Amino acid sequence: MAQINDNYLKLKTGYLFPEIARRVKAFQEKNPKAPVIRLGIGDVVLALPKAVIKAFREAVDEMAEPLTFHGYGPEQGYPFLIEAILSNDFKPRGVSLKATEIFVSDGSKCDTGNIQEIFSLKNRVAVIDPVYPVYVDTNIMAGRTPLIYMPATAENNFDPDLPKKKADIIYLCSPNNPTGGAMSRTSLKKWVSYAKKNKAIILFDAAYEAYISDPSLPHSIYEIDGAKEVAIEFRSFSKTAGFTGTRCAYTVIPEGLKGVDKKGKRIALNPLWLRRQTTKFNGVSYPVQRAAAACYTPEGKQEIRELVDYTMENARLIREGLSSLGLEVYGGVNAPYIWLKTPRGTGSWSFFDKLLTETNVVGTPGAGFGPAGEGYFRLSAFGFKEKVEEALERIRTRLKI
Repeated sequence: MAQINDNYLKLKTGYLFPEIARRVKAFQEKNPKAPVIRLGIGDVVLALPKAVIKAFREAVDEMAEPLTFHGYGPEQGYPFLIEAILSNDFKPRGVSLKATEIFVSDGSKCDTGNIQEIFSLKNRVAVIDPVYPVYVDTNIMAGRTPLIYMPATAENNFDPDLPKKKADIIYLCSPNNPTGGAMSRTSLKKWVSYAKKNKAIILFDAAYEAYISDPSLPHSIYEIDGAKEVAIEFRSFSKTAGFTGTRCAYTVIPEGLKGVDKKGKRIALNPLWLRRQTTKFNGVSYPVQRAAAACYTPEGKQEIRELVDYTMENARLIREGLSSLGLEVYGGVNAPYIWLKTPRGTGSWSFFDKLLTETNVVGTPGAGFGPAGEGYFRLSAFGFKEKVEEALERIRTRLKI
């Protein structure tokens, strides 16, 4: 009989968001007329930008003609998109990268989970706690346990201390999902210095960098001197340009970034990821990459800015609305997530049930993001403004705090 991967048995019973969906479904079956408002999962609701749709349609039309049809493309991405990424996301910030250091993919969720395949199971992995569950679960699936948890709470301003135990791989996310905090240059310098001193690799998730409004905050870890020697960066079109349903992202692996083999020989990581991608991935479709490239046109930039501003206005409404009720609220300034402390020490899943039953509003319990998330709760600013306003009114008038 085929033996299973026992590491899967170490996982929690269900991934966080399917468990939320299960509870909401059960509630709606008992209360079919309840008008549920979802501010839990960070999925976008607004339409793709017009510039993106135009490029998408034109690319689909190309696929309809033999002379302009595109089959398999380069696994690491089409040059037209890679050049647009380099010219718009990095050069304006003084970051110089090569086209061969960019790898276009179908999502940062996939990349942040798959990247651990190129690292030995002997590595000690550190994660900020609370944390995006994918970082933890994919390492557990591989058998890379126990993990080092670095608590990020209100007491340390959601900027965790360096790990007390030496870490080989460190997951950082800024702006952070779920806390909504964004790392300062000083903080990132601290982590880059640690990585260089301990020969560690930083896996830097910058999926929400477009939401940073504070000009003093870095958008890329490569804005920090020496970061190209120790860091891999992940970017996404999902939450900024609305690509959650079309799937496009990219990962940056500098050619000078190295690890060691079991004999201690230094090995470049860029070729390893290229080998992994060319073996297990056939690339993002041509129409989707054309659509992604349109994000960098003047029209695309303006339309994306409007999407971001719309979401951040929702974040402001949620942040200020909850604060006015006396709740302790964090985030929602440089990120689309609002992180609140549950009232009177209520458990985060208990607060989830309370919010759902009393107001018919769905959020995300902090415990689902890690041990340090207990006692906190996440609300997403991705939603229609009128629904956000309605949810806040229900919370104001119905929730018994």
